[in-house]
Amino acid sequence: MTKTTTAPQSPRRYRPATELVHGGTIRSGFGETSEAMFLTQGFVYETAEAAEARFNGADPGFIYSRFSNPTVAMFEERMARLEGAEDARAVASGMAAVTSALLCMLKAGDHVVAPRAMFGSCLYVIEELLPRFGVASTIVDGTDLDAWRAAVRPETKAFFLESPTNPTLELVDIAAVAEIAKSAGATLIVDNVFATALHQSPLELGADVVIYSATKHIDGQGRCLGGVILSSKKWIADHLHNFLRQTGPSMSPFNAWVLLKALETFPLRVERQTATAARLADHLAGQHGIARVIYPGRPDHPQADLVARQMRAGSSLIAFELEGGKEAAFAFSNALRLIRISNNLGDAKSLITHPQTTTHQRLSEEARQALGIGGGLLRLSVGLEDVQDLIEDIDAGIAAAGVAAGRPRVAKAG
Repeated sequence: MTKTTTAPQSPRRYRPATELVHGGTIRSGFGETSEAMFLTQGFVYETAEAAEARFNGADPGFIYSRFSNPTVAMFEERMARLEGAEDARAVASGMAAVTSALLCMLKAGDHVVAPRAMFGSCLYVIEELLPRFGVASTIVDGTDLDAWRAAVRPETKAFFLESPTNPTLELVDIAAVAEIAKSAGATLIVDNVFATALHQSPLELGADVVIYSATKHIDGQGRCLGGVILSSKKWIADHLHNFLRQTGPSMSPFNAWVLLKALETFPLRVERQTATAARLADHLAGQHGIARVIYPGRPDHPQADLVARQMRAGSSLIAFELEGGKEAAFAFSNALRLIRISNNLGDAKSLITHPQTTTHQRLSEEARQALGIGGGLLRLSVGLEDVQDLIEDIDAGIAAAGVAAGRPRVAKAG
């Protein structure tokens, strides 16, 4: 049997759709077309000297799948090529990516600045987990650049943000915050899940680290968990690599293989979902009983100018608020037959979420109100179904919400 070899890689960087089919491919001596799954825990060495060279870094091959594996390495390289990053490391989930990116570089006495508009689990990490290890934090209004500046301390080491935010699709000015972070000597970490690498490039805007939950659009078909952290070779070597090696939040080679295959169709899926989401946002905005629609592709988005500067397109996510509060939102959701109730997003199947009672339920009512998360707010993750079928399903939900609110179903003119 021949040894596994890395296919020669051209120094040329192709456009994203091509990189997502071919980038970073490793082929064994069998010359397989599809990427191979290396379902192994460890690796063998022909001699004791070879093992020594592998462990002391003289030979850059694989040692143990807890921290390096050929299938996982292909996924990392492909993601780095998509993002335009020097290097990447894959982990078991999106929250493993968030936690690892922060813990790998912070120590007792350090300080983090982050916006109040964050996924609930991210808020837990910053407000509850990090303080257990002596890392303080300041939570700010992410849209207020003066608040970012005022929060900086001599011991500030990291800024963390997501943009657009979950679930209200609020944007943070990444380029402006990156300048503040740079002046403070802090590392800016950006969660880019809602925009995806196709629609927004945080590294080009000045971010130091980008993270994804690969569970979302990257897999896009509800099959497996995964996360990825992308940055410079230096940052990963100085902070992340040894942290992952010693603590073990590893991505399964099987999950890496699933994600590799998913990346081949990633642009097709996300572009279709984004186009459909734009049409659904327009449709929702024209209906009675809808108090507001928030979508980054619409001119009435509160930060439309920033959207135009920072993003190449909208999102597959829509936030909208029903008149009638929680009762109307529940009636809307329960009337749906095609769109399914789930807390996931980025799937081929359209999914609806009531953030107040699910993803953000652990927040206080005061905190939810400050974020604009009321009882009538719903988050719609748009899938790959026919847009007309989705419109008909949404109309059924609006009719049910109207009945719950004691209002007849009447479409707005135009």
